[in-house]
Amino acid sequence: MATTNDKADSPKPAPQKGDAGKSDPKKPFLSDIQELRRRARMHIENGAVTEGYKADRDVVVRLLNEALATELVCVLRYKRHYFMAKGIHAQAVAAEFLEHANDEQQHADQIAARIVQLDGEPNFNPAGLTSRSHAEYVEGEGLLDMIQEDLVAERVAIDSYGEMIRYMGTNDPTSRRMLEGILATEEEHADDLKTLIETIARDAPLMTAGAGAAAGSSHH
Repeated sequence: MATTNDKADSPKPAPQKGDAGKSDPKKPFLSDIQELRRRARMHIENGAVTEGYKADRDVVVRLLNEALATELVCVLRYKRHYFMAKGIHAQAVAAEFLEHANDEQQHADQIAARIVQLDGEPNFNPAGLTSRSHAEYVEGEGLLDMIQEDLVAERVAIDSYGEMIRYMGTNDPTSRRMLEGILATEEEHADDLKTLIETIARDAPLMTAGAGAAAGSSHH
């Protein structure tokens, strides 16, 4: 029967070939500091894009340019709706349109800055803007139609940004976090627009009844 000492004295199994790739739990998760410094000096012209960048940079720049086009189209659509808003709810709705337009412009600036960080070029060319954008530019007829078109565009952006975020994962955490922040704002926009639609729908019967009463009194 083996004793405790026998177990302690027994030879340790030889390391297997597969063990070489396993991380040492005693070793820090960061790379060796000298190696980090060496890599930082290599390809210094690449700026923020280091050897540790795991994503396909060309694909990420293309996706971000599509997101940039989406934001620019949304700015233009919201601006038109802001100036064209008419009706009893126009003032409150126009204020919402303007706030959303300003948010989308900030998003566009963030995305353009990130593209430059990745050594890419932000595409502001008006030619092909609507084809690069995931959301459509629809003018809408009447206030309710404008709000509905803006809500559709926000829902498109929410889905497409969600897909971009999942694609980037841990390979480009900076771009992913930026898009997560933008996505959160787009979700707020969608909720705001849904509330506006519900408010207008709720007030519509009252407005119709009021108009009918006014018309009836004018016949007396």
